[in-house]
Amino acid sequence: MVHVRVLEPADLDAVVGLSLRAWAPVFASMGSVLGPRLDAMVNPQWESAQAAAVRAVCEERSPHVYVAELDGTAAGFAAVALHDDDAPEPGSGEIEMIAVDPAYQRRGVARALIAACTEAMERAGCRFAVVATGGDPGHAPARAAYDAAGFTGLPLVRNYRALGPDPAG
Repeated sequence: MVHVRVLEPADLDAVVGLSLRAWAPVFASMGSVLGPRLDAMVNPQWESAQAAAVRAVCEERSPHVYVAELDGTAAGFAAVALHDDDAPEPGSGEIEMIAVDPAYQRRGVARALIAACTEAMERAGCRFAVVATGGDPGHAPARAAYDAAGFTGLPLVRNYRALGPDPAG
């Protein structure tokens, strides 16, 4: 059974590691869509950038960062941002980051984390919940989890174009 709790400082290295394992196929998918030149521009050294982003979010969002344990192991994590009246979407809560270790996917970890996040948002008085994800094939499992949790997808498109000459010729 999945147990969700608030992140503790001792969890940080495990959370960073599982997030990088979870997001490796996502970044590979985005790279496939973007192509090598644009991918090198958009996602250079994604591992170190994501590791730093996860650490920063975990430190900034406490106590709104959750760890899901399965079999006594950190199997996933999620971070919630609460938006006040000055935010672009006032009165909302956002699942800012979520990741499930590939070894624990399809076992209810994402469902438990999403539930913990939305319950925290409700307790904080948020009127609605938001989560963003990509439209590429690597994000398909995330989109399915959000759909199953009752989120309504609004397709947005972010377009990329390389500028200048291609250094590869």
